Amino acid sequence: MGKNNETRIMHIGKDKITFTDANNKPIDPGYTIDNVYFKSKSENSINGWYIQPTKTNLNTAILFLHGNAGNLLEQFQGPLALAKLGFTVFIIDYSGYGLSNGKASANNLRQDGNSAFQWLSDHYNVQFRKLIIYGQSLGGHLAATIAKDNEPNVDALVMEGAFSSYKDIAAHSSNMGFLARTLVKNKYSAYRALRNFHKPVLIIHSTEDQTVPFSMGQKLYANANEPKQFYVIQHAHIEAPVYYADSIKGRILSMVPQP
Repeated sequence: MGKNNETRIMHIGKDKITFTDANNKPIDPGYTIDNVYFKSKSENSINGWYIQPTKTNLNTAILFLHGNAGNLLEQFQGPLALAKLGFTVFIIDYSGYGLSNGKASANNLRQDGNSAFQWLSDHYNVQFRKLIIYGQSLGGHLAATIAKDNEPNVDALVMEGAFSSYKDIAAHSSNMGFLARTLVKNKYSAYRALRNFHKPVLIIHSTEDQTVPFSMGQKLYANANEPKQFYVIQHAHIEAPVYYADSIKGRILSMVPQP
């Protein structure tokens, strides 16, 4: 991993993740990462990274729920971009991915998300005045449900490239169309969750998204309660923190002003 021709080598330890240059000298990338494990309500052991900024600190923590497939090593660029801007970020691998054990399922996904929120809440100390849930794609769909489940303790919700329901994304991704909707059990849906969530919502969707159609972002926004924002961007699916981190920071802080 590099930036401005600076080589950064990641070292994953039992409790810490550190960085060095090509000469094995320690580097401060602008954040620290604790490698943590906790037991989910799914009964599975879940691996997560607790990322804290070392420079600017916005006193705001984010539970970051990443997209489908992949693991922390493939999904960490977005959280790191937010940590560099001063947010504390907690990101997990769901059951069955990365170093988290168990089986991937919609039920385990929801339980893992709620357990991660509880873990972050338990570690939420006086330095954090705001708690945000940020989800991408599958994680964006999940984020709406986790936010609804924990609404009294959530300050705002951010959904990027999220689909409106499992049935909708199945119909979009399948040639079966309406038939696909009838075959996919909708255990929970972002569309329904947003209708019952009453904290600030930011929905981010790219007009160039080839994975989750832009129309689903519009559908989610239409069903969300005020106060809400719809941030229309460009570029590929779930790349907003890479290209628009400063703008996202500004929009989040406008939703949850610092005291």
